[in-house]
Amino acid sequence: MGSCKDQERKKLVLVQGPIIIGAGPSGLAVAACLSKNRVPSLILEKSNCIASLWQNKTYDRLKLHLPKQFCELPLFGFPEHFPKYPTKHQFISYLETYASHFSIKPRFNQAVEEAEFDKVSGFWKVRTNSGFEYVSKWLIVATGENAEPLVPKISGMGKFHGDLIHTSVYKSGCEFKNRKVLVIGCGNSGMEVSLDLCRHNASPYMVVRNTVHVLPREIFGISTFGIAIALLKWFPIRLVDKVLLLLSSLTLGNTNQIGLRRPKTGPLELKNITGKTPVLDVGALSQIRSGKLKIMEGVKEITRTGAKFTDGKEKEFDCIILATGYKSNVPTWLKGCDFFTKEGMPKTPFPNGWKGDVDGLYTVGFTRRGLLGASSDAVNIAQDISNQWKILKDNFNFCNLMQLVPLDK
Repeated sequence: MGSCKDQERKKLVLVQGPIIIGAGPSGLAVAACLSKNRVPSLILEKSNCIASLWQNKTYDRLKLHLPKQFCELPLFGFPEHFPKYPTKHQFISYLETYASHFSIKPRFNQAVEEAEFDKVSGFWKVRTNSGFEYVSKWLIVATGENAEPLVPKISGMGKFHGDLIHTSVYKSGCEFKNRKVLVIGCGNSGMEVSLDLCRHNASPYMVVRNTVHVLPREIFGISTFGIAIALLKWFPIRLVDKVLLLLSSLTLGNTNQIGLRRPKTGPLELKNITGKTPVLDVGALSQIRSGKLKIMEGVKEITRTGAKFTDGKEKEFDCIILATGYKSNVPTWLKGCDFFTKEGMPKTPFPNGWKGDVDGLYTVGFTRRGLLGASSDAVNIAQDISNQWKILKDNFNFCNLMQLVPLDK
């Protein structure tokens, strides 16, 4: 691999264990599981902190949608004094404690520009924006399904004279008091942002372009998600969907009557097929029924002062918020690999999508099953790599191969 001076000039870093791309919950989980198996690893993170999506791109009122026991990372639970549904800041605190507990120290400000498997050497080569090239036998993609904001192309977007933002930069409804706001998107983010706007005396209008499943967060004081998990152990998914929809009807009433038409496919089955998560109501439906939150048809065109809708209506707005979700960015930097779709999701479905089709390639956090799925992936990956690690450690002297650049620089 050339002389020591050549390697220093190229900023070459030969990593003993796996390279993990992304220091979100998924990356932290797999690093912790590897640590338990005494396998070293290195996390490369493009931002300057762990869980950058949670820290920098979420609104203030955000809480976990599921009870904390369903959101724990492997090997280390939430503090007992945390509430059933931890706040955004409590979850970030948990992740920071988690990283500290397992001595996880990501290398920050390392945006991956290209990662590719070298068939000749049998190693993965990862090049970052800082000029470093990291080399390892294993590559773990942990950038997740929500790496970048998804901004749709809507006719006339450039004409609008008001504020047009994505929910990734929305913080609080206090900035929109007494303003007329169009929220495009009716998923969990769209519903919660609209609710937050109502509570800060804004006038929100929410676009519901397609059908949507809205379920209560709890049914008779019990987590709807928890009920679903328990029932799925004994009954087929379609029967469980029927039970959930019956209980939801008793709790929420007929959502079709307020402009929220349900899909023909049940919520859990639809999640499995498309990855579309049902909305868990935390108060938005009551605002719709009261008239404070108004439902609009799909947007046909954005105008200079507002928007035209598919039902022929046209309204003026002070600002527009895109609650259009996020997307994977894997196809932009992972080269020479056919394991991911053009949307950046593994082609192999859950529960087997954690292992790639190229030597030493793994993915964590692409299950469309939240933190439970990521935790399952992390355990599987750590076990698989640790089995290889034991063999390599006995038969290969990494020290003779390595000319490490100090990782604290």
